[in-house]
Amino acid sequence: MSLIEIRDLTKVYQMGEVEVHALNGVSLDIDQGEWVAIMGPSGSGKSTMMHIIGCLDIPTSGSYILDGVDVSQMVESQLAAVRNHKIGFVFQAYNLLARTSAIKQVMLPMQYSRDGSRVPRAERRERAEEALEVVGMADRINHRPSELSGGERQRVAIARALVTNPSILMADEPTGNLDSKSGIEVMEVFHRLHEGRGITVVMVTHDEAISADAERVIRLFDGRIERVDRNGLRSEVESQKSKVGIPAQLMSDVGVVTPDKGSERC
Repeated sequence: MSLIEIRDLTKVYQMGEVEVHALNGVSLDIDQGEWVAIMGPSGSGKSTMMHIIGCLDIPTSGSYILDGVDVSQMVESQLAAVRNHKIGFVFQAYNLLARTSAIKQVMLPMQYSRDGSRVPRAERRERAEEALEVVGMADRINHRPSELSGGERQRVAIARALVTNPSILMADEPTGNLDSKSGIEVMEVFHRLHEGRGITVVMVTHDEAISADAERVIRLFDGRIERVDRNGLRSEVESQKSKVGIPAQLMSDVGVVTPDKGSERC
């Protein structure tokens, strides 16, 4: 079942008198419980794609259905509610508060519940402790970021993303600031969450080794899906670049939406 359904998505930025086309007619489905990596060179549109999937921005045109709801033209207050309830974010730079303990960092997203009322402090602390335990930080809950290694800081950030029980875990270069050992440890946390909890993971990365962990790799170029790699097998498909003459079955086998049949996967 598709958790994310994107159709003919475009994003145009106005830079003075110049229009910058960051996305050019992207169509894509992502299933519930799937792990997808988004890759591409600088200027390919991967950050824009991340922002739209994460409801940090809206497209210029096209549709984005998230868990059955069209979020493509929501106003900021509506997008904020979607982010709070359905999406957990993990950033390259951790985005932790410098003078705040790990436990308090993880409690922050629960300041308000879905109906706008405050979650009781005792419940917030209990859920934060559980999230920190899941990422292997149960013995560091009172430490501030300056007292933690880079890998530990990222695990706190993952716990913070998890604590609201999101449908999607969005990760933007989650190992980009880490050494190889810490990077492996952080990726192991993602594996446990994906396999053990069935969380949908959407990860932007430039690292081929990191993308190899994903079930599918969406490769962008000039705002279009250039090709899709599935299960480590390269599928040479110029999907949104040129669909003319490509059999529909070939397009559907790699999870790229065709104009008439939608997205079908093998």
